[in-house]
Amino acid sequence: MKFLIGIVFLFQTARVWSAQSCSRVAYINYQEVLVDSSSSVRGDGLKFYLNRDPIAKEYLHVYQEQSKPSKNSAAISTIGIGISLAGLLTSKDQEGIFSRNALVATGLGVIILNLFVSKTMLYQNEKNLIRSIDEYNKRNRPQIYFSPYKDNEENGGGVGVNFGYSNSF
Repeated sequence: MKFLIGIVFLFQTARVWSAQSCSRVAYINYQEVLVDSSSSVRGDGLKFYLNRDPIAKEYLHVYQEQSKPSKNSAAISTIGIGISLAGLLTSKDQEGIFSRNALVATGLGVIILNLFVSKTMLYQNEKNLIRSIDEYNKRNRPQIYFSPYKDNEENGGGVGVNFGYSNSF
């Protein structure tokens, strides 16, 4: 039962993360532009503007390359699933490191740890998109206004702090 609750929790959190990345918008000339126009290439909605500036283009390229799914992450998750399945196939009588509970817990731990590490890396990669937009805004018009933090009003409000600064001459 605990295993089933854990699986449902992981699917729910994955659904929330996917909804956040698909609905990000930037404002250009008072119009909303989707930042992630496709589900496979993040930041692609701003590519038309950011390709005008060579430094911004480089940061966008780094952002998009690091946002792609990693083969290493997929391999580690597959190993975690394999360890858990091996635990389920182990007899209940075996004790020690290779006991049923130890293998299932180890496999799930590997999967969850890999999930948190990959999400942390994606979160840290967002700095490259922000740098790309900042570099573009220094030298080009129209300005791109983008806040990586989604408003929480449609979810019944929330607690948080957001600070914006705009400088024009």
